[in-house]
Amino acid sequence: MSFDNKIVWITGASSGIGEGLAYAFSKEGAKLILSARRLDELERVKANCSGDGTNIFCIPLDLSDHEGLPAKADEALKCFGKIDYMVHNGGISQRSLAVNTSLDVDKKIMDVNYYGTIVLTKALLPGWIEKKAGHFVVISSVTGKVSTPLRTTYAASKHALHGFFDGLRAELTPYNIKVTLVCPGYVHTNVSLNALKGDGSKSGKMDPTTAAGLPTDVFARKMLKAVKGEKLEVYIGGKETLGVYIKRFFPSLAARIVAKMKFTS
Repeated sequence: MSFDNKIVWITGASSGIGEGLAYAFSKEGAKLILSARRLDELERVKANCSGDGTNIFCIPLDLSDHEGLPAKADEALKCFGKIDYMVHNGGISQRSLAVNTSLDVDKKIMDVNYYGTIVLTKALLPGWIEKKAGHFVVISSVTGKVSTPLRTTYAASKHALHGFFDGLRAELTPYNIKVTLVCPGYVHTNVSLNALKGDGSKSGKMDPTTAAGLPTDVFARKMLKAVKGEKLEVYIGGKETLGVYIKRFFPSLAARIVAKMKFTS
């Protein structure tokens, strides 16, 4: 299959994985809708995409603004008249012990990573069900399968996405609507720099594992291949992705390994 002339809406498109996906999809001829909070950064990404930019729209949004998101979905649908792929990539990570994390921070992470994603999904569902077509691509994390210290609420938000979209996939089977859950391992982005500490401030630190992670263009190529193959769930990264299988088949061993690992706060 080809993404040529397909309409792809990407959240979190102003940097990191989202930016890499914008470049990869544009190289394959997709028409793009790019969303994130910062319009100036979206415009920068648009300018760096393949083509002359006439098939790319930028729609700034805040995933925590749940009341305003349905209007953003309407705006996105008006860009090209339809959306073929909804890439749920926007999110925020965490670098704090649970005991030191305020409930406000817990709520903010869930509001952005989980509830914001669900609001946009539900805004698109009626139209997709009517035309019996559409594909949700949900960027989760290996942490969405194997929870680790200093990431408790972040992991919870990603686990929640799996619970929601696995069930949604089953509900939408009669309507030919696809769901692909993508679990990145370590990818070289600014995710750790922007992660929230327990008081809500930004971490400002680059994790060594993140710094040594997959380049975003490599990740994007692997992800697009998985989406073309309509994979239900895919793990993309290095040896850290083996943790998913260890957790599945040897849960006690996985617990011991995680407890002994050192994580950056």
